[in-house]
Amino acid sequence: MIERLRRRLNELGNRAVAEGDTEQDRLRRTLLIFASALMGFGSMLWLVIYWAMGIKFSATVPLIYLALTAASVGYYLHSRNFDVFRLVQISLFLFVPFVMQWSIGSYVSSSGVMLWALLAPVGAILIYDARQSIPWFVAYIVLAAVSGFFDYYLATGLPKNVSMQTIAVFFTLNFVAISSILYVLVTYSMRQREKLQAALDHEHVLLMQAQAQSERLLLNVLPAPIAARLKAGDDTIADGFSNVTVMFADIKDFTQLSGDQSPIVIVDSLNRVFSHFDGLAEQYGLEKIKTIGDAYMVAGGLIGHADDRSAHSHVHTHAMLSMALDMLAYMETLPPVGNTRLRLHIGLCTGPVVAGVIGLKKFIYDLWGDTVNLASRVTDKASAGRVLVDSNTHQCMHAWYAFSGPITLDVRGKGAVTAYELSGRRAGVEAFAPMLTRSLN
Repeated sequence: MIERLRRRLNELGNRAVAEGDTEQDRLRRTLLIFASALMGFGSMLWLVIYWAMGIKFSATVPLIYLALTAASVGYYLHSRNFDVFRLVQISLFLFVPFVMQWSIGSYVSSSGVMLWALLAPVGAILIYDARQSIPWFVAYIVLAAVSGFFDYYLATGLPKNVSMQTIAVFFTLNFVAISSILYVLVTYSMRQREKLQAALDHEHVLLMQAQAQSERLLLNVLPAPIAARLKAGDDTIADGFSNVTVMFADIKDFTQLSGDQSPIVIVDSLNRVFSHFDGLAEQYGLEKIKTIGDAYMVAGGLIGHADDRSAHSHVHTHAMLSMALDMLAYMETLPPVGNTRLRLHIGLCTGPVVAGVIGLKKFIYDLWGDTVNLASRVTDKASAGRVLVDSNTHQCMHAWYAFSGPITLDVRGKGAVTAYELSGRRAGVEAFAPMLTRSLN
């Protein structure tokens, strides 16, 4: 029965909340409805008992309380003015028990009915907050002191038809009733707060997961330091670098191949190849810049390796050449697409670039400068399965890698350009590893 009553009161409390209320506001409104109903139930009980005992005036007090409570609830449901409803109900909780005690007589003859007023400061803690409950507690103490004064100086005998045995029973009922109401309210409040906290914790977990997913998506688009600057509110991100190695890797004759195969085959082939290249770029500490159709662009020296800080360090260039060789080796392991084997031609150049973030939607971290343009042009001149590098790359890497050349290229917009073809690593030189960093500085 109590559980059914609690559910009904909870439903009433839910109907009494407003659309835009916070969870804290909903809990406070529900608690006040719950407390008012419990006090109303207690008032009806005392109304019946007092009328049965013939104590007419004291029986009128709980009747007036029920009327005032019903009127305040009706007003609240109509106006949704919770502040007024809260003030009225807490005031009734505080004053009505003392009025009942004074109407009956002393603390003893009323069986300590003033204890019901303790619901006012305790309820204020739950429905207001700890600080705002202080005046209600002070008022409770003052009224209790006034009652003590009345008992000490003005106390009379026991009311008619009320024996000491009856008073003892009423004392027990008062203590049990108010203790039960306070316990139920506090327990209900704690359970609801635990549910609210659990919901908040769950929302926090979902928020952290969404934030982590957003972070991963952002890091898929931007280098980590650039993403951090963007989140910190850096509106314009533009940096100049004097020593960057840029590589373009283009799939030979892929445009013609795409006309002979279904879109699914084309996209699946590109995704498989570029996903592997993404893994290589991460392995070597290089930054994938973007894909342009069937071309893959990657750069080193932008954020790069811990020992790659000076303008004379070429750790990233060594990593880039190792990645280029790994890319060619991987392409040899792929099965043909239709009747065509996928082949790469690669171009690398080392030099100054400008890097920055452009766009507001679908923004991109991109590079500009002669080094970027030359790398793209050199790639166009490389034959399938070959890597061409500019003279800067050759100069800083020829001690660790074998090259053929020089080759003079006629590059659009640049004229004659000296290039070298990468043949492989020199004897005794292993693939890029951090342990080689210091020997390259």
